[in-house]
Formats: sequence, structure tokens, C-alpha cells
Amino acid sequence: MRDLSRLLRPRSIAVLGSVWAENVVVQCAGMGFAGSVWPVHPTRAAIGGVPAVRDLSDLPGPPDATFIGVNRHATIDVVHRLSAMGAGGAVCFASGWAEAGEARLQADLVAAAGAMPVLGPNCYGVINYLDGALLWPDQHGGRRVDRGVALLSQSSNIVINMTMQARGLPVAYVACLGNAAQVGLAELARALLADDRVTALGLYVEGIGDAPAVAALAEEARQAGKGIACIKLGKTAASRDAAASHTAALAGGGAASSAFLRQAGVAEVSTPAELLEALKILHMHGPGLGTRLCSLSCSGGEAGLVADLAAPHGLSFPPPSDAQRQALGDILGPIVAIANPLDYHTFIWGDGPRTEAVFTTMLQGYDAGLFVIDPPRRDRCDPSSYAPALEAIAAAGRNTGRPALAVASLPETMDEARADALMAAGVVPMGGLETAMAAIRAAQAPAGRPGWRPVPPVPARGTRLLDEAEAKRLLAAAGIAVPRHVAAADLSALGPLAAALTPPLALKGLGFAHKSEAGAVRLGLASLAGEAPMPGANGYLAEEMVAGGVAEVLLGLRRDPVYGVTLTLGMGGTAAEMLGDTQTLVLPVTGDEILAALRRLRLWPLLDGHRGRARADVPALVAMAERLCARMLADAALEEIEINPVILRGDGAVAVDALIRKGGD
Repeated sequence: MRDLSRLLRPRSIAVLGSVWAENVVVQCAGMGFAGSVWPVHPTRAAIGGVPAVRDLSDLPGPPDATFIGVNRHATIDVVHRLSAMGAGGAVCFASGWAEAGEARLQADLVAAAGAMPVLGPNCYGVINYLDGALLWPDQHGGRRVDRGVALLSQSSNIVINMTMQARGLPVAYVACLGNAAQVGLAELARALLADDRVTALGLYVEGIGDAPAVAALAEEARQAGKGIACIKLGKTAASRDAAASHTAALAGGGAASSAFLRQAGVAEVSTPAELLEALKILHMHGPGLGTRLCSLSCSGGEAGLVADLAAPHGLSFPPPSDAQRQALGDILGPIVAIANPLDYHTFIWGDGPRTEAVFTTMLQGYDAGLFVIDPPRRDRCDPSSYAPALEAIAAAGRNTGRPALAVASLPETMDEARADALMAAGVVPMGGLETAMAAIRAAQAPAGRPGWRPVPPVPARGTRLLDEAEAKRLLAAAGIAVPRHVAAADLSALGPLAAALTPPLALKGLGFAHKSEAGAVRLGLASLAGEAPMPGANGYLAEEMVAGGVAEVLLGLRRDPVYGVTLTLGMGGTAAEMLGDTQTLVLPVTGDEILAALRRLRLWPLLDGHRGRARADVPALVAMAERLCARMLADAALEEIEINPVILRGDGAVAVDALIRKGGD
């Protein structure tokens, strides 16, 4: 692994170029960088007020870090020379490489770098706010800090925007990957987290090139007590190939990436605001925020709003204990209804000791507390009356040792000065109630299973669709229960074979990915006598219909170009895509993880005996999924297996319809 420490924490910075490079010189001076800055320019005597040398050979020594702001062709020569002289690393700013169809040119750059680390090309660079070192050619909104979070992005503009935040989040590093020709996401992230002054990592990710490396990174970060929060772009992207199966449609659009992040223990968020708010929690309290929450406000309306906004995120507000009820009632009086979320009314407003007692008593029974408070704007109002409540929030956190979150319902009422003061007092300041709920849920992300890594993906290849008769032979060989069936090339040959089956029968035409849409399924037949051929069928299958079904479930596995193999579970049948009630996992998975995914389905109660319904044999479904996962991992030729539906009975599970694709033959 390359050593990025000199590049990220330099004592000397060389700068090549004119306009953009000058910004680097000026910004290092403005941020108080204590090391040496060495401009290099063939004709100018100075850059940004700092004397320049004409050539790299004129430098006093090998620079720790270099910002290369020259054109792409000249960049390759500069990188080669820096590598030869033992420089610590470089940022390659110029565009026009692989992103512009110049993959060979980018390969030449990587070759020129050798063992020297390079960020980019097509990269803005890195900001170190801890030491004031900026290899950054544009504006930014950050400030020097002693410790804080690192922001790593595949988009320069997005991360520039995040530096402009006024939310009180201390940012230690900002880094961009650009084309990531040499240094990739996991490598740069690991180097940033290696700094003891970095408390957490925020990612803006457009694509994950090495999923096992990112999973390893997440586990290492957890072990170090540092959380990772991530925005993963591409939720609405079409699946990588035509959705020939229901699984392809349901597992696309970000389901696989979300499953990967969840299983790796990474907190996933949807917006930059959610990312920043989640990072505040991770910065102050590390990963794995507890799930037992309390909420306090002096308004019934706010308490109701908290409950409503929390519900879609699955946040839990358990009721207070009997001892808490008694203690809170003694302080607040008989008029206040003791509940969670708690509306403590205004009877104690301005009374610091009583407010502290209420806040402490409530918080000590929970993992973390939300204190809803919107101090008045300073320019038109007097916020001084809110001081006792704000001080009581900090005191409650100190008294209990539990996270105290001061949540403003509107982001503008939690201004930067107030956020800074609260954070200095040990309180997490959060702006915007809806954003805060998403951030809190993200911060609760559990750790991944120790040692879990997704299986490597297979190269893209051609595939063929097995007909259902072939598919069911494969399933039966894997120990999967299938209906008794017979198959033949035509109906005349099928009829005598089907006489051995017990009606009612299903007749299916072979050669279709979606038989129902093609009109290639006939159900409830007493016999095959008089059945007409099905246009387009290249063979026929007859099977006994499964009786005693409690539910129809979809079970699908498919190769993924990034995450290896995914498993999708959900409510099945012809309405599977319309219902969209699925859960996706990335292999390898355990039976317990499969069961937990099933329990997350919206329609899980229908499997679990809702309102007196018969319970489905869920263990049989879990066992079926485990067998198919094992078969998929053991046979690299398998590209996709979908069973839709699996008919769940009270005492078993039967694979009724199967779609299987194989590659390599």
C-alpha cells in the first residue's frame, strides 16, 4: 500500500502552473501553512507573491506534495520527474483523460508515477484544515480546526458546496478523487482516517470500484471508533441490463448499493444536509448511536411533529419507566402528561435547575435524547430567555454521559455561532427537524458482520436462458422442492406423460422469460385434452398445481458487476414489481440475515399470521434461499436465478416458476 502521509500532511508544497496554481499559493498563506511553498514557473519571477524557481531541478529538495496545474501532456513529464526525485505525491488538476476518451494517456500517467501516489487526474485536490495545507485551486468555505471529520468526494463541486456549510461541523480534510487512476476510494479514505485527529468520514460516491476494499475500510474504521456516512449516487439508474427478470428490475436503482453499505456498517444518507448532520453525531459520539430515543419540547405541536417525522425512519420512542414518570411528575406537576415524546409545557421555562432536572431525568433512561429548540433570530429578537434551556441540554448530557441532540425544527434557527457554542458544550447541534431524523437514523447504523466481504464479481459475458424444464432440474439437484412435472417438445407428446400427474394441472409454454405476459400459462386444467398450442413456445411443461399456499414470495439471485452476487426477497407473483416490497442483500449472507430481511418487508405480517391467518413456513423459505446462495457461489456459470413465485405453505415451500440464466456455455 502506498504511503500518502507526505501528500496529505506535507511540510513542503511545490506548485506548477499560473492562474489556478496561484490560488494554491495564496490559500496556503491565508490558512497559515507553516511549511514551505515552492512555486515553479519557467518565466514568472513570483507566483502569488512568493518567489518562483524556473524548473523542478531548482527546488531545494523533493517536495512532500505538488499541485500540478499544467496541461495534461506536460503533466505526465512532471509526474515522471517528481517520482524520480523522490517526491511525496501529487495532485493532477488537468482534465482530458479517460473521462474524455483518452484512456491510453491516463495509463501513461500512472506509469510515469511509479510508486509515487497521485490524486486524479481531473482532480481538484486536497485541503488539510488541521495544518493549513491546501492543494486546492478554488474557493472553499472552511477554517482551521484541531480535529474534525474528513470529506471525500468523487465530485469536486459537491464537496466545495459542503465546505460552505454554516452548521458548526468541524472539517479536518477535504479530498477529491477525480478519475482515481491510481489512488482509489478505499486507499485515500484509509489514509485520511489514519490521522488521529480525524473523527469520522463523509463520502460522496458516484461509483464503488472495489467493494471488498470498502467493506474492509468500514470494518477498520469501526474498530477505531470512527464512523463513515455516505451518499451513494445512482438510485434512479436503470439496471445494468434489460430487466428480463423481476429481480433485475427490483434489485436495480440502488438496492444493491444500499444493501452493501448497510451490511458493511456504513451510514447511508440521501442529501448533503443529511450527510453533514449525521457527521456531527459521528464526530462527537462515534458510530452506532443507540436506538432507544427520547424527545423533549415545550410544545405539543412539536412533540407530535417529532413523532410523525420519526415514523418513516423507524425511530423508536419507548415510554418512560414508572420511576421516570414519578420523578418527572413530581417536577412538572399533575397537568403535564408524562410521555415520550414529552411536551414539558412552559411551567418550568426560565427555571434552570428544574429544567436541568427534567432533561436529566428523561435522558438517563434512554440511549440518546432529542431536545427540540428553536432560539429566536438575533437580529430582530432577544434570545436570552432560551439560555437556561440550552444550558440544561448540555447539563443533561454531562450528567448522564449520553448523547444530547439540540434539534432546531428550522435549520436557520440553529446559526453557526450557536452551533459552535453547543458543540463546545458537548451538545450535537442539528438544524432542520426532518433532516435531523434522517441523520439520526443513519447514525444508528449497526456494525457489519466481522470479516464480511462481498464475493468478487465476474467479468461481463454472454448468457443463455434455461427453459423451465432445465431450470427445475437444476433446482431439484440443489435440494429445492418443485412441483411434479413432465416436459415435451409438443403437446401431442406431453399429453400421455401428463396422465401420470394429479390434477389440477398447470400448462406452460417454454422459451419465455415472462410466461404470463406472453399468454403461455394455463391453470386449473383437469387434463391436457383439447389444449391448443401456444404461439412462440419451443416446448411445453405440465405440472401439478400446489395446494395449500399461504403466500407467494419472490426469491432472486443475480450477478452484480460491483457487489458480486445479490439476493432479493419480496412478495411475489405477477404483481411483484407493482408492489415493490422487496429487500436486497449482498452475498455472503447467513440464515439470520435472510430472516431479518424478510422481517423488514412491509407485508411481513402476511407471512407471520396477521389477524389469524395461517403462518407461512418461513424457515423453509430461509433454507431454500441458503441452498440457492450456496449453489450460486459454488457455480460461477450461474448468472441469475429467480423463483417467482415460491409458494409458501404452512409446512413447506415450493418453487413454482423459475427463470435461470447461465453464462459461459
